[in-house]
Amino acid sequence: MKQQNFLKANLKKHFNYSYFRTGQKEIILDIMKGKDVLGVLPTGSGKSLCYQLPAKLLNGTTIVVSPLISLMIDQVKQLKSMQFKEVVALNSFMEYEEREQVFNKLNSYKLIYVSPELLQNNELLTRLSQIEVSLFVIDEAHCISQWGHEFRPNYLKLHSIANALNEPPILALSATATENVQSDIIEALNRPNMIKHIYPMDRENITFCVREVSNEKDKQKRIIHFLSNHRVPTLIYFSSRQSTEIVAKEIARKLPQLRIAFYHGGMDQSERISIQQQFMNDQLDLICCTNAFGMGINKKNIRLVIHYHFPSQIESYIQEIGRAGRDGNASLSLLLFSKKDYYIPANLIQKELPTEAELREVFTQLAEIYKDGYQYPITEQHLEHVLQINEIQTRFLYFQFEKHGMIKNNTIIYEKGHWIQAYHKINQLRIKRLSFKEKKISEMIQWMQKDDCLRKHLYKSFQDTYTEPAFACCSNCGFKLSEWKPEQTIVSKKPPASWEEKLKELFLIGVDNETD
Repeated sequence: MKQQNFLKANLKKHFNYSYFRTGQKEIILDIMKGKDVLGVLPTGSGKSLCYQLPAKLLNGTTIVVSPLISLMIDQVKQLKSMQFKEVVALNSFMEYEEREQVFNKLNSYKLIYVSPELLQNNELLTRLSQIEVSLFVIDEAHCISQWGHEFRPNYLKLHSIANALNEPPILALSATATENVQSDIIEALNRPNMIKHIYPMDRENITFCVREVSNEKDKQKRIIHFLSNHRVPTLIYFSSRQSTEIVAKEIARKLPQLRIAFYHGGMDQSERISIQQQFMNDQLDLICCTNAFGMGINKKNIRLVIHYHFPSQIESYIQEIGRAGRDGNASLSLLLFSKKDYYIPANLIQKELPTEAELREVFTQLAEIYKDGYQYPITEQHLEHVLQINEIQTRFLYFQFEKHGMIKNNTIIYEKGHWIQAYHKINQLRIKRLSFKEKKISEMIQWMQKDDCLRKHLYKSFQDTYTEPAFACCSNCGFKLSEWKPEQTIVSKKPPASWEEKLKELFLIGVDNETD
């Protein structure tokens, strides 16, 4: 009780909160005891406080592994506004001089945000190993399982990073983790005694609506009609970068009163951060985006999340709709799909992994180059160029080559017998991952086609029960879109700010859309 009172007093002192949300206190108590913890809490429940308060109270430095630069920058901005000054985000935007200044005073920070890729930097890792690291945090820890093999393989190396930092206690946090994903996280981090704090992830204030449409034109027509009557902070998710731009322009052409932008991973990082900040500051009504947008976004008044394309797995869907209604007010998830949409996620996963023929060709090419003992430092970019495969496939293969001893210290080591064994192991993993991804797509499609309560089936892989909805439940339980009456955004009649004009010109959307 004494420790709980101490934590509550410091919660008020440092963050001006009067009480803990569900799960926060229990997780923090175990962290303060030096335990390894896996915390699964619903989106918008304040997971970041689970390490921000301990960072204030523990003697050393807390390191937070975060997947997105924009997320780190946003977190640091919020903390500094709350007078938490001993915080920094290490990212690729830093000028050399600024980075060196930060590197030289790492022990003066209580909280350091860093990407998993930057943690592979030997200079940074050496310097971090020389300070007292009291807590090692993996935010969005489901990325270990969900993204680790193909998109962000450096997540699978975090256990070795923890070893290099003198084995500090680990806190892994996620909003979507089935029992299998929980096991993946614990195994990848090599912390078998992790204490689990798993809480229901359902959001009772979000209403679910799934509608089948005829085609793309029908889909766009319905969205434009709905948005014409509902001006609220909105996200529209797409599987295609090109579609974000095309549909954003079309909506802007039909609804010029809305402030619209698009956002995807192919844009310049500074442009993406600018878009995010404008949305956070209520300077944009709508963002057409890929799943590159939204992770960790703490904008409380997002009212509407539309899926133009359905995600390739239910976990992604839950993450994306979880950005809505973080203030507890009624919010809506609207998913529109046509029969043709079924092929999109299947095509995407085919591009994430090499085919068996491509894998065989990769080994043949590398053997031809390196069979005579030729050694040369090789990077992911070099491998991608030599083998003419895409970036995601390259990441997958480079990590597997390192794992199986084909690459050591960034140099390819050729040994015929060993390479044959590695080929078969990598091919087996490729088949396993492809099967897993196809199963996930099937689960998502089955959920979309349910005839009974969508809420009940959405969460059944994660928990035994679900909370009764605070407002309307779902389109299978009688909800109609015409019944949704959210509070509308009211925009000042003042002339548009200079950033708006610049934004419209930059992204070719807004009033003047002659260029397509």
